[in-house]
Amino acid sequence: MTPISKLSVGLLLTLAAGYTDAIGFVELGGFFTSFMSGNTTQLGIELTTGTLGNIATLAALILFFFAGGLTGSLLAHWNSRWTNVAVTALTAGYLAVTLVLIGLGVPAAQALLFLAASAGAQNAILRPVGSARLGTTFVTGTLFMASQELARTLIEKTASRVWIQHLAIWGALLIGAVWGAIIHARFGIYALLVPLIIYLGLGVRSFWVAVQARS
Repeated sequence: MTPISKLSVGLLLTLAAGYTDAIGFVELGGFFTSFMSGNTTQLGIELTTGTLGNIATLAALILFFFAGGLTGSLLAHWNSRWTNVAVTALTAGYLAVTLVLIGLGVPAAQALLFLAASAGAQNAILRPVGSARLGTTFVTGTLFMASQELARTLIEKTASRVWIQHLAIWGALLIGAVWGAIIHARFGIYALLVPLIIYLGLGVRSFWVAVQARS
C-alpha cells in the first residue's frame, strides 16, 4: 500500500493533470497536452489524410512533452533535498510561460506547447512508491494495474485494497477533467491559474520539507 501522505499528493497532482489536459483539449480543438498516445494516433491519421497545420501541431506537442519530461527527469536525478522543489518549480514555470504567452496574444496552438512541456515535467515530480504511479499525466497503466490487483485479490481471497488506490488515481484524473471543463467554460484559458496555484503550493510544501531536513 502507498502511504496516505504520498498518495494524497499524487492524487492532487493527477487531478491537476486531468484539469489542465481538459483545458488544453478544448483550446486545441481535440488535441491533447499530456495524452501522447492519443496525439500519436492522431498524428498517424493526419500523416495520411490531414493538413500540414495539424501535423505540425501534433508533432510539436509530442516534442515539447518529450522535452519537458527530459528536463524534469534530469532535475529528478539531481540527488538533493531540493530535487522536488526544482522539478515542481519547472512544472509551474512551463505553465506560467503558457499564461504569459496567451496574455501577449500568442495563438493557443503555439502557447499551449509549453503546457505540454509542463505535463511532461510533472511526471518526474514524484517517484513511484510500491506499484503506484503517483502524480502522472497518464493513467492507462494505472487503470490496468487496478484491474490486475483486483483479480489477484479475488483469486487469492485476500483483503488487499491496493486496487482501490490505483482506481483512486484514475478517478482523480477524471474529476480533474470534469472541473477543468467546468471552470474553463466560465473563465477561459485563465482557468489554468488553478493548477498553477496547486504547483506553487506543492513547491512551497517541498521547500519547507527540504528546510526541515536541513535542521
